[in-house]
Amino acid sequence: MKKAVVTGASSGIGRAITLKLLKLGYTVIGVSRSIDTKCFSSPHFIALQADLSNEKETLALCQKLKNEEIFILIHAAGFGRFEPHEELNSTIITQMTFLNLTAPMLLTNTLLRSLKKNEGYLININSIEALRASKFAALYSATKAGLRAFGEALFEETRKSRLSITNINPDMTESNFYKNLRFDVSDKEDTKLLASDIADAIEHILSMRKGAVIGEYTIRSLHFGIKKK
Repeated sequence: MKKAVVTGASSGIGRAITLKLLKLGYTVIGVSRSIDTKCFSSPHFIALQADLSNEKETLALCQKLKNEEIFILIHAAGFGRFEPHEELNSTIITQMTFLNLTAPMLLTNTLLRSLKKNEGYLININSIEALRASKFAALYSATKAGLRAFGEALFEETRKSRLSITNINPDMTESNFYKNLRFDVSDKEDTKLLASDIADAIEHILSMRKGAVIGEYTIRSLHFGIKKK
């Protein structure tokens, strides 16, 4: 069976993507801080615990994965804080930058030869904030725009191979992303995305003729909505 690596696999978008890939017949290596094999009732799921906001743990994960034959790498782990930039402390700034941007680049560096050899897929779960400028989102937008730029440049770099690279930019998606924030998605179904919507996009990307690549996939809710806590 072909193998996929999904970061942030224990919850939210990463969990939905993992469930989708298992259903499609892939072996999935799921990465998160607290994940274990009990998270998914599948013999084809492999759990690897790592805090991807921590440099030491990320580099250790890279060592564990460096000899794996990987067909799909999906960067779904990430977090955000939305405050005036001067209110953010140095720990938040360094952890968010590392988790949202540096860790994906390190993991891609480790697995890129395998992905190219296997004519596979690299998929970045970015954010709608990678495409626009919003107040109180300078740090988060910078990390997501950076990941998007990384994916676009890497596509040009690897274009002679048969590696497909896609940036997915979801709008506000119902998940635990908002657990520690002052706002959440709206309760109305047409003002939010579901994690399963992003997983369906992954299935669409994988179903495309290999000669065609969806470079960018932006998913919006039909209407705008937000709920203050």
